[in-house]
Amino acid sequence: MPQTVCSGIMFTTPSGFSPHLACAEPVEEEVAPREGPEPGASLADGPPITSASLDTLIQNLVPTADYYPEKAYVFTFLLSARLFIPPPELLARVCELCIKQQQLDQSPLDTAKVRKFGPKILQLLTEWTETFPSDFRDEKMVGHLKDFINRIAPSPLCPSPWQAYWKTLNQVLQKLSQRLAQMSQGEESIVKVSLNASSISDKLVAFKTKPPPIQKDMLSICNDPYTLAQQLTHVELVRRRGGREPCFGDQKKKTSNLEAYVRWFNRLCYLVATEICMPAKKKQRAQVIEFFIDVARECFNIGNFNSLMAIISGMNMSPVSRLKKTWGKAKTAKFFILEHQMDPTGNFYNYRTALRGAAHRSQTANSNRERIVIPFFSLLIKDIYFLNEGCANRLPNGYVNFEKFVELARQVGEFMTWKQVECPFEEDRAILHYLHTAPIFSEDGLYLASYESESPENQVEKDRWKALR
Repeated sequence: MPQTVCSGIMFTTPSGFSPHLACAEPVEEEVAPREGPEPGASLADGPPITSASLDTLIQNLVPTADYYPEKAYVFTFLLSARLFIPPPELLARVCELCIKQQQLDQSPLDTAKVRKFGPKILQLLTEWTETFPSDFRDEKMVGHLKDFINRIAPSPLCPSPWQAYWKTLNQVLQKLSQRLAQMSQGEESIVKVSLNASSISDKLVAFKTKPPPIQKDMLSICNDPYTLAQQLTHVELVRRRGGREPCFGDQKKKTSNLEAYVRWFNRLCYLVATEICMPAKKKQRAQVIEFFIDVARECFNIGNFNSLMAIISGMNMSPVSRLKKTWGKAKTAKFFILEHQMDPTGNFYNYRTALRGAAHRSQTANSNRERIVIPFFSLLIKDIYFLNEGCANRLPNGYVNFEKFVELARQVGEFMTWKQVECPFEEDRAILHYLHTAPIFSEDGLYLASYESESPENQVEKDRWKALR
């Protein structure tokens, strides 16, 4: 059903939910995980870390002349470290360790050492800016970058390779500026569309009688299920590529994009229900039901599970599901198959199996069309939420529960990879405009249209119809 946001938590706990590593309450009992290496030791010196002190984890993020952390470790730690230390402070710590280890505060510098070390620290800073660009909205972060490069190359006019370091830094900052600008534009468009849709919905909620008639319907704008599924996928991919990268901390700012995702899901639910309840004739309503069943099937084939679930949820809303005569006239065999695929039983076992199949196809794909994976967003956030809240960030000995963050990074990393896929479908502005701006009925409006299409069957429905009229 349409999603809601309340008390800072968007979702309730489903029965039987048990994501990997999650536990009902933070860990209290004594455990004996493998401890991280001592400061200065390389991650390559032993098996993967399951827990370690924050200082040790920071130490293992810092490259040396002979060591560079694995990319998976860099992503995992940069994602999770913000729960323990603000990004500007973390970057300052990294710079301090580099200065101390490479003796960058001494004069003259060890040229041979800097030649080996310089490219590696630049690689780390580049990965940071590309993976978590929002961290660098803070001017302190850019200041730390410039100050540190000034340590290893006091002037942009220094001879090679020092000049190359400044050139690389300038390129990094230029790309970062472009990325932040794109993100700001994406966020503004998401907010604009969401506010536009919300204002339309708010106007309809105010109507106690039948909502105003809609001049157009979806079938008059697009009567091809595959085309509509493509445009829904376009909306999902553009929305995901425009927002911030998922991360922790600064909750007021971060939840704005999550709420925008929820509003889009709800809008699509209500749009589907509105389109079904609006036609006066049973045959037309059945035709709309069959159309959206085909759209849902095409979404499934594309790998757009979020739009698929929104369509199914809209068709399962009470004002729609109660139209028994209408459903009796529609061909619904394909709908029940799709419902089975998205059945919540067994913690959405069928859906998770289909998602794994789509993810495998994406990994081996030769085209953007085959790379598309758009997960059911509410369930993804629910999984991440319960994994984050259900497992302690620190173990009883004070160490960071790094094993937890490896699993979090896996889930977030998958989503970040999927959202970078370029939409292979050509934009149809007329369809997109309708999806974002077409008036939709409020819940009362849907019930009123439903009762006028098929009369109330029991006293409860009769009383509600009377109140609505």
